Amino acid sequence: MAVGLAAATANSLLNALYNQTNYTAPTAIWVQLHVGDPGSAGTSTAATETTRKDITSSFSSASGGAVTNDVAITWSGVTGTEDFTHWSLWSASSAGTFYQSGTITANAVTAGDTFTIPVGDFDVTLSTAA
Repeated sequence: MAVGLAAATANSLLNALYNQTNYTAPTAIWVQLHVGDPGSAGTSTAATETTRKDITSSFSSASGGAVTNDVAITWSGVTGTEDFTHWSLWSASSAGTFYQSGTITANAVTAGDTFTIPVGDFDVTLSTAA
C-alpha cells in the first residue's frame, strides 16, 4: 500500500527542514477520487468520476499536526456506480504533480448521484511528538 506523501513531496519537505532549502508551496491543490490505492504515482485505480475538485483554500490552519476541510467538497452527477475508497492530491485539474494520497470512508454511489465530503470530514494528520 502506497498511501501517504509522494516521495518528491516528502523529499522537498525534509530538505527544507534539514538542509535549509526553500520549499515552494503549491499554488493550487486538486483532489481526485479513487476506488482503490492510488499507488506511488497517484495514478492507479482512478474512479470513473475523473473530475478533480479545486480544494485550494478549503482547509483550516494546521493545529496539532492536522488540518481539516472547512468547506464541503462536492461532485454533482457522478459518472459511475462505484465505491470511493481513496483520494489523491494534485497540482492541476488534469495531469500535474502528485502530492499525496489517503483513504476515505464513503457509501457507494450510483451514476448521477451527488457525492459530498462534508465540512470537517477531510482530515490530514502528521505524527507529532506527544
